[in-house]
Amino acid sequence: MSRLSLEIVPVTPFRQNCCILFDADEKRGVVVDPGGDVPHILEAVDRLGVTLEAIWLTHGHIDHAGGAMDLKDATGVEIVGPHRADQPLLSRLEDQARMFGLAGGVRNAVPDRWLEEGDALTIGTHRFEVLHTPGHSPGHVVFFERTARFLHAGDVLFAGSIGRTDLPGGDHETLLRSIREKVLPLGDDVGFLCGHGPGSRLGDERRSNPFLI
Repeated sequence: MSRLSLEIVPVTPFRQNCCILFDADEKRGVVVDPGGDVPHILEAVDRLGVTLEAIWLTHGHIDHAGGAMDLKDATGVEIVGPHRADQPLLSRLEDQARMFGLAGGVRNAVPDRWLEEGDALTIGTHRFEVLHTPGHSPGHVVFFERTARFLHAGDVLFAGSIGRTDLPGGDHETLLRSIREKVLPLGDDVGFLCGHGPGSRLGDERRSNPFLI
């Protein structure tokens, strides 16, 4: 079995965990959630010697999708995801930039492919299941590699916290339902990467996360 590897590239003033997910043997991979600082992302891809095959988006907030179009232009790869319910957010990324007082460089994003519950994506021999997990945003998705017991959780779940729900389209009860019905059942042994800060394991969050107990 080939090895699944990742490199985190913190981007933008939000210090979002842009992630390069790649097969360590084939050196082929994807960038997940390029929120900005595209030159830094490209430098990391080049340093790792990875051939990019796609850009994956977990959701449509500026800190996760603000650099998607520039990265697509620079690499020629497709933007995949999130769920179509986040189309209104992606079409207003430039408005989000103005709201947060960010300088230029943010463009509204147009995915080449939307994702649905039950879809699957691949990196080499690694198969990622797509789960639609609304609550933080209406179209949020997460990516689960069952064999590696690895989850890219985006902004659904954090170490000791959960995604905020005070932004447009957020809903606290919907988010908790997504976590309890779709994420936690994946298994206590699953390690996850989140959109900000350190990762954790689902079992640790089930037992100690104050939002879930």
